[in-house]
Amino acid sequence: MELRHRLARPLRLRRALLLALVAFAGLAAGPPAPAQAKPELEQPPSRTAPPPGYELSAVKVVRIAGLGEKVRAERGRHRRFAPTAYTRGPGRWQVSYFDSEAREVAQVRIDDATGAILEQWTGDQVAWTMARGYEGAFGRKLNSPWVWIPLCVLFLAPFVDPRRPLRLLHLDLLMLLAFGVSHVFFNRGAIGTSVPLVYPVLLYLLARMLWAGFRPSERRERLLPLVPATWLLVALVALVGFRVGLNLIDSNVIDVGYAGVIGADRIADGDPLYGPGFSEDVESGDTYGPLTYLSYVPFEQALPWSGAWDDLPAAHGASIAFDLITLLGLVMLGRRLRPGKEGYELGVALGYAWATYPYALFALQTNSNDGLVAMCTVLALLALTLAPSREGLSALACGVAVGLGAAAKLAPLALAPLFAGGLGSLHPWRGSSVAARRSRRRAMLFAAALLAVLAAAVLPFVGDGGLREIYDRTLGYQASRPSPFSVWGQSESLGWLQTAVKAAAVGLALVVAVAPRRRGPVQLAALGAAVTIAVQLGVTHWFYLYVSWFAPLALVAFFGAHRRRAAVEAPAPSEPSAEREPVPA
Repeated sequence: MELRHRLARPLRLRRALLLALVAFAGLAAGPPAPAQAKPELEQPPSRTAPPPGYELSAVKVVRIAGLGEKVRAERGRHRRFAPTAYTRGPGRWQVSYFDSEAREVAQVRIDDATGAILEQWTGDQVAWTMARGYEGAFGRKLNSPWVWIPLCVLFLAPFVDPRRPLRLLHLDLLMLLAFGVSHVFFNRGAIGTSVPLVYPVLLYLLARMLWAGFRPSERRERLLPLVPATWLLVALVALVGFRVGLNLIDSNVIDVGYAGVIGADRIADGDPLYGPGFSEDVESGDTYGPLTYLSYVPFEQALPWSGAWDDLPAAHGASIAFDLITLLGLVMLGRRLRPGKEGYELGVALGYAWATYPYALFALQTNSNDGLVAMCTVLALLALTLAPSREGLSALACGVAVGLGAAAKLAPLALAPLFAGGLGSLHPWRGSSVAARRSRRRAMLFAAALLAVLAAAVLPFVGDGGLREIYDRTLGYQASRPSPFSVWGQSESLGWLQTAVKAAAVGLALVVAVAPRRRGPVQLAALGAAVTIAVQLGVTHWFYLYVSWFAPLALVAFFGAHRRRAAVEAPAPSEPSAEREPVPA
């Protein structure tokens, strides 16, 4: 009876998992969401007479807007509070209030037929429409509890061991999902609550990654306690179909994805990539590295841009490709990190976790360019795990991968010192020993590949303004723009602390180049995630899309620490100077 009970429990879990997947896949059904054109604001020629096709006049609309609760509260905070009425497409009005410095400090939207106030915004929510809680703007159906919650359950279920409720992996995976608490408030437009809630999660993950990187320990317990890897592989195939289908049916393309398509079209036409006139629809669309736009070129050529912000099939194709390459890379990485059946299990688990992680799907559903960062970091890890006999090729390939990430979005450049050291035991770069010379050779190969990629990506797009123009349009703009989506942007008095956090991030990126002296791929993944999180802690503009930057590294660190049996230590080579030293797990 006891044996039968033990066998029945995993069988019930397998059936429940399959039933959940079947029900979950059905949620993707539904008609495609049409693209929405950006409404144009027009000031009516008369203040007292209704414009053609409208019932209300500008004077009446201003009077209605002045009755709004938020408008009345905001009025007393400004010496000048001047309203201007605009038509906002058929049947809609917008009243904007400007202060003495001509800044828009309040905004009201009114229905022409009923005179009802539809929306009213003040503070940061005037300039930042993404702070207003428009759920459909980011993720669409993914924000529905009927999709988000089952996705979280599927993400956790295979790794839960009811016999070990205090298993550390349970807490780690729950913390990866804990961004959802902040996300709920963001979707309600309560950024005063959503923004501070992000930082405890980031700090926990930073601490865990530092601990896993500097004090690694293997856990003698199965990664998948109840569900066989084969069942997980079947689920993974179904989930890939679900993700691609949901992207094609329901997702939208946000401004950064649109900018990628525009940039690709400009490159194909031979137009300047950086400078004024990039696009009228996307303000400051040329703020990313050249590789961001180059990566969209094959998709834009295969699925040409129509010239408008429509369904943008090229952006969908690019996002799907970034996501699938990342997923496949994680599966391959797991196979390389462990021999035999254990590597198969780890690879399937990593791919499954990525396929079910809500914030990986969030990046895919918005068709943003953030999948590029995840893809490049996974490719860099794959390059590091090449056979020891191919160490030179490993260094070159790793440098190329990190260079591609840095040429797309600058943040991956922070990983360069870490990846330059590679795996195994680090040796002082000064000295005449064979090990020291090999360390220098590896670092030089990595740096050469990195610089070659950056030069090849940037130099062809240097225009009349030189490198200064590219800097001003990209890194200079990103570093100087204000944003309410961080504690630093919401409280200017914390500027000193932000500076200290940035300095600490730089220090961490440099320290991990030389410590710990002995490290394996799982440790390196943990340290890479820690560096990425540390960089994000200091940025002025943070968004949930950035979780996908470090999530693959964190998953490798969490899952790679679990082994079913003790690792067999390789014997030390008789000639340490001639052979690569054993690499810890």
